[in-house]
Amino acid sequence: MTTMPPDLPLPLDGIRVTDFSWIVAGPQATRILADLGADVVKVENESYLDSMRIGLRQDPQNPSLNRSGFHSNLSRNKRGITANLFHPKGREAVERLLAESDVVIENYSAGAFARMGFSWERLQEINPSLIYVSVSGFGHVGRDASYTTWGPSAQAISGATAMSGLADQPPAGWGFSYLDHSAGYYAAIAALMALHHRARTGEAQHVDMSQIECGMVVSAVPMLDYQVNGRSYERVGNRSRYPATAPHNTYPCAGDDRWIAIAVDDEAQWTALCEVLGLDKLLEDSRFADMPSRKTSEDALDALIGGVTCEREPFDLMIELQERGVPAGVCQRTDDKQERDPQLAERGFYPTAPHEELGEHRYEGLPMQFSGARWRMDRGAPLLGEHNHAVLTELLGYSDEEFASMLAELAI
Repeated sequence: MTTMPPDLPLPLDGIRVTDFSWIVAGPQATRILADLGADVVKVENESYLDSMRIGLRQDPQNPSLNRSGFHSNLSRNKRGITANLFHPKGREAVERLLAESDVVIENYSAGAFARMGFSWERLQEINPSLIYVSVSGFGHVGRDASYTTWGPSAQAISGATAMSGLADQPPAGWGFSYLDHSAGYYAAIAALMALHHRARTGEAQHVDMSQIECGMVVSAVPMLDYQVNGRSYERVGNRSRYPATAPHNTYPCAGDDRWIAIAVDDEAQWTALCEVLGLDKLLEDSRFADMPSRKTSEDALDALIGGVTCEREPFDLMIELQERGVPAGVCQRTDDKQERDPQLAERGFYPTAPHEELGEHRYEGLPMQFSGARWRMDRGAPLLGEHNHAVLTELLGYSDEEFASMLAELAI
């Protein structure tokens, strides 16, 4: 559980979300809404499973579809049902759920949800107050709307991939599907905006999200530079061209693949850095007399700094530099953040939650604390079809006999 007082209200308590999402982008959005208290009901089909159920299982030898840590993280705090949309009773159950929901979110390719029988027009017929959030590579409008994308390809098309790496090397990329996650963040924000708009006006709406445009947002400064100055972005690694500051890089430290980032912004910081590293002689070196000089001699400067930092313990060096006012931070790994970070521990960022098959595990929390509300971490992802009976009988009004009949007919 989280460290926040359990008596504080959940911001989205009373909001219901029908979740047709899969992989990462959509589940990331609905996960945020679930963490904030929404009743998120994930709709799945046993014949077309979310691939996150299959990959990254805790025990690859165990064929269970309920033992993926990645899936449990992305679908935590949600309820889950199965539905066969090719069966009239299965489709009817989903339409009843939509009629009882405030939001529906999906992240299929543009047009796929409509081909499943859930166009925006049909959704309005089912529930005029329903907010529809769609997340796709290019959005539902435009020349490229029909193209299929994944997070890494969307990053490349957006221009973000080409901006990462060293000047004399091929694009390094970002190492993971950043746009899948950021599109999920924006989709959650969009859902909240649409809920706020509906509360003020009574109007529902379709929110059309484009992953490519999410990448354009994080590339705003280079795009502005091109508009104003006609300059195309060039990869600079960890250095800083605008503003032109030096030293500004990551430097090796003692230990296996340990690094520290140092960014000097003024002469006081430069003096303090040289004193901490025992490089006082550089203060008299004309190559490093001021910021423009240091920028011109950046290769030599980085080599001199790295020659000293490689003998220093990274965390001790970070603390010493910070105490002298020099911006510095250890390039931390997952084990650093989860096992040895007192700040995250104090904020309760890694609460534990139970899961019927995976057991008790830690999950990353939400990066905010409310003074008058809370987010929750109650449970891991639902087992496949775990809440079929509860949702259909308690929420949608089916009798036990009707539920049994739907099971027998493979409608759910």
